[in-house]
Amino acid sequence: MDVGGIFSYLIFFLVIASIYGLLSLGLNIQWGYTKLFNIGIAGFFAVGAYTSAILTTPASPGRLGGFNLPFLVALVIAVLLSGIVAFVIGLPTLRLREDYLAIATIGIAETIRLIFNNEDWLANGARGVSGIPRPFDRYVAFNYNIFYLMMIVVFVIGVYLALEIALKSPWGRVLKAIGEDEAVTQAMGKNVFRYKMESLVLGSMIMGMAGSLYAHFIQFISPEVFVPMTGTFLVWVMLIAGGSGSNKGALLGAVVIWGVWSLTGLISNVVPIEFAVKAGALRVIVIAIFLEVILIVRPQGILGEKRVLRAARQAAE
Repeated sequence: MDVGGIFSYLIFFLVIASIYGLLSLGLNIQWGYTKLFNIGIAGFFAVGAYTSAILTTPASPGRLGGFNLPFLVALVIAVLLSGIVAFVIGLPTLRLREDYLAIATIGIAETIRLIFNNEDWLANGARGVSGIPRPFDRYVAFNYNIFYLMMIVVFVIGVYLALEIALKSPWGRVLKAIGEDEAVTQAMGKNVFRYKMESLVLGSMIMGMAGSLYAHFIQFISPEVFVPMTGTFLVWVMLIAGGSGSNKGALLGAVVIWGVWSLTGLISNVVPIEFAVKAGALRVIVIAIFLEVILIVRPQGILGEKRVLRAARQAAE
């Protein structure tokens, strides 16, 4: 048994699960509290990843780059740009029915992916961006992946604690009230549009942060990374399975579902080549069955709480 190989894979697994945990936390603000139906997660994920990659890589013939900015500066810009994109999307859609936001977000996500796929001058098109620098590499005297896991855990804990404080404040109670009964919340004098916009922008900024951290860990990104299946569908499954409206549930769902997804992925590596395509489809079926079982046993998710219509009253206090 290759103990070293297993340990290395475990570190890799935890890093990717942590990145998905950030995506799930961002979606939890939008859907778990405010009931904003964002199905364009992959778009904000891509904005964060490509922004950070372009700003930190050296000049390369045929594509935008050569800025050589420090990691933390690029991370901040990636987060802000993701928030700006969300703000632009929210302006015309948040005053309308929630399905308009869903249509807009999935359309924007695919548009962003196709722009990066087709515009070679921007990010090398379908060939992607390689050579993305590893943050603080020169200062790390031990296994870099262990360091990166420690760093990303700090980001996850920081985001988690900040959200816990924010969502338990009067601001967070208003978000929950909007999710439970928007009309009642508006009748109590709350500016529903403003709170929905803040929820959309904040959640999208966290998704952009996840994209930046992903790009610097893998050191290569291409449009294939940001397809709806892995960039949006999996994140929704993670949140629903873990418990919508629970930050702990969002993180637990990310670890559990990524574990199931990774485990089923091993099937594709061991089956004969003629069955590889079927094995890929099997991954989706297994995830769907797993989610169905959770929803039957725990309709509110593993760590979700049964919602009661009292948030609107709390928001008014």
